[in-house]
Amino acid sequence: MRQPAVAGQFYPLRCESLEKELKKCFEGLEIQERQVLGAVCPHAGYIYSGKVAAHVYATLPEADTYVLFGPNHTGYGSPVSVSRETWKTPLGNVEVDLELANGFLGSIVDADELGHRYEHSIEVQLPFLQYRFDRDFKILPICMGMQDEETAVEVGNLLADLISESGKRAVIIASSDFTHYETAERAKEIDSEVIDAVLNFNVSGMYDSLYRRNATVCGYGPIAAMLSASQKLGGSRATLLKYANSGDVSGDKNAVVGYAAIIVE
Repeated sequence: MRQPAVAGQFYPLRCESLEKELKKCFEGLEIQERQVLGAVCPHAGYIYSGKVAAHVYATLPEADTYVLFGPNHTGYGSPVSVSRETWKTPLGNVEVDLELANGFLGSIVDADELGHRYEHSIEVQLPFLQYRFDRDFKILPICMGMQDEETAVEVGNLLADLISESGKRAVIIASSDFTHYETAERAKEIDSEVIDAVLNFNVSGMYDSLYRRNATVCGYGPIAAMLSASQKLGGSRATLLKYANSGDVSGDKNAVVGYAAIIVE
């Protein structure tokens, strides 16, 4: 059982408080399911990025499995790791899709729990899924310490093949924040360039922008893997639903973190 690592920090520890916080995130949003194949979603504390994340979750359709790509902030575990344990949150337990997870065995993706144990980027997405969907669903958590373009595209293409072969309905979520600790103006300038590449499915262009601008987007590998997989599964249109930064909440515009809600259909 993968125990919650950041409950009480990034989001409330108690079930009632967590549901209340999630309800607040969705305030003013209409739940309108779309044919979403992939998405980019932030992973900061709910008070800062929860409303941005809710823009994505308000559009997601019901699926058999939600694939969650997250960057490895801790440095623990394998370079790219899939978790096979059941994940626990204050809202209950979520099982991993072992059929899809086992499909990675022998590939660049290792079955490894250590990379997931203390990592928040995937964990913070789960309560949103649990809040939105009553019916049973499974997850496929993949943590990426190695985020170079070649690795990300390889993992994305492998995932797309596994999903196609399984015949399952899957939605792929890339967990990422954008620019860290720049002024709001500079963050928006850098993030706009990176987001433009994402919206055009230009993975190489995104990496070029990251390197050229020395951008501090933490989940660029997950974004590239999601884009590669979604495009291979038929995704042809990407839409920016919401962009904001931490300064919108804190009032400090001198050192913000950027957040984007993007969907691929």
